[in-house]
Amino acid sequence: MKNNSLWIRTAVIVVITLVGIYLVFGPRRVPVGNDFTWTGIKANLAENINLGLDLKGGSRLVMRVKTDDYLKKLTENNAQAALLAAQDAKLPVSGNKVVAENGTYSLSLETTDPAQAQTIIDEVKKKVDFSSWTEETNGNTISWRLPSPTQTIFKEQAVVQALTIIESRINEFGVKEPTLQRHGSPTSGRILLQMPGVDDPERVKKLIGAKSTLSILKAVDPYQPYPTREAAERSLGATVPSNRLVLPYNEKDDGTAQSKDAAAQTPPQWVVVELPAVVEGSEMRDASAYSQTGGDTNYEINFSLKPDGAKKFGDFTTKNVGKYLAVRLNEEIKSVASINSPIFESGRITGRFSKTAAEDLALTLKTGSLPTDIEYQEERTVGPSLGADSIRSGVAASLAGMIFIVVFMLIYYRGSGINAVIALILNLLLTLAALIMVDSTLTLPGIAGLILGIGMAVDSNVLIFERMREELRAGHNVAAAVSTGFDKAFITIIDTHVTTIISAIILYMYGSGPIRGFAVTLILGLLINLFSAVFVSRTIFMWLLERNPEMKKLSI
Repeated sequence: MKNNSLWIRTAVIVVITLVGIYLVFGPRRVPVGNDFTWTGIKANLAENINLGLDLKGGSRLVMRVKTDDYLKKLTENNAQAALLAAQDAKLPVSGNKVVAENGTYSLSLETTDPAQAQTIIDEVKKKVDFSSWTEETNGNTISWRLPSPTQTIFKEQAVVQALTIIESRINEFGVKEPTLQRHGSPTSGRILLQMPGVDDPERVKKLIGAKSTLSILKAVDPYQPYPTREAAERSLGATVPSNRLVLPYNEKDDGTAQSKDAAAQTPPQWVVVELPAVVEGSEMRDASAYSQTGGDTNYEINFSLKPDGAKKFGDFTTKNVGKYLAVRLNEEIKSVASINSPIFESGRITGRFSKTAAEDLALTLKTGSLPTDIEYQEERTVGPSLGADSIRSGVAASLAGMIFIVVFMLIYYRGSGINAVIALILNLLLTLAALIMVDSTLTLPGIAGLILGIGMAVDSNVLIFERMREELRAGHNVAAAVSTGFDKAFITIIDTHVTTIISAIILYMYGSGPIRGFAVTLILGLLINLFSAVFVSRTIFMWLLERNPEMKKLSI
């Protein structure tokens, strides 16, 4: 029975060790012939271990969401929407007013007939959500004010929304193991972004902060492009009505692809479009860059709409066959086309985009617009050479520590030191395998956590071996000394490991990225040490005793 137990322990150790070796050095796909050559193993190791910014190099950005601007924009949009709602209902309103400064955000409508104030309020509330605003009527003025507690809630929503959109854009960017999290105090609106392996922070900033206010509007019938803004405005009379926009329509290159003959580009035209939009960018389901000719120029953006947007688009185009639609992106018309037949689900933006610009624009449209602008407060780029130096230094420190510990254990504990060295190597292997399994990122502090874990692994063996020495000095036989040494030292090992793990958990909960990396590697190393220093080491001693049950002397 005892022999069966020993074989089971051995089988468990062999299986776990083989799995660990494959996780660290094997490919994450179906193996091919060169995966297990020296070059292939190095390539697999580099692919399996996610390196952090300080080891791989890359970009680090600290940005702040302009939450005050968000509340100002929200107030202005609601004021315009409230005025249009009252005007559409033919109610007596003469104008609106917005206050958005010094922590005060309010809007008001002026009416020429105070008796209809409640009718105006009821009509406005059908189209504008004022449930979180404080309402007040005073004579000819109807006002809504945003209370301070609600301001805090809206600011938090803006930061969370910005985080979500930035995360989706970064994920689509294809960066492996980026770090994106809140930074500083909860009310600061600051966000930290670390992108290992990305050495072009300007493109990252452009992509993150890119505006993608997309809408499809009806061009004023009959459709007529004008050579100047003034000519377009004259077609509307002295002033531009609130339900009209005059926007530039320019079919030149997007600025990324360089034209061979810039002077030959068509001068911008101006078109008049109607509000409200037929569909908005928020009703978009997907977008992708596409080119029929290939190469790096003449790309277009194909997009598809969500069910509600597709229905609205289909209803409108069904009723307006022969009319013109304009695709508005930010403050520019990108495409004008006639409606030849009803269109329900998809559309296209043309404009001679380059491949990179088209892909970035499609990504921005697909992930939505940021709720407000962001400002960059800190920018840092770590070069790959500096990261390589950190890796070399970390590996050198780890190897130096390992060599010193191995020599010490072999000299001080003699034959039993070999047992400790085997457990130590297995601990390091399985810790790396565990990091890969949980998809954790290895940082420079993480290497420090590995080194500390090695030290604590040796400490466990020292506790066990010293207890065994005491038992041998007391006259107990080798089998009894081994059993008592492991049993008595186990409680102390558990105590030291649990207290350290609790400290590491606190570091993980309240620390930032690199500190979390240290905590993760330390926790994994300590948990694995309970297996390697106790289970594996004891199994080795059990095999020695199995081969020589009458052992009189132990090399320790």
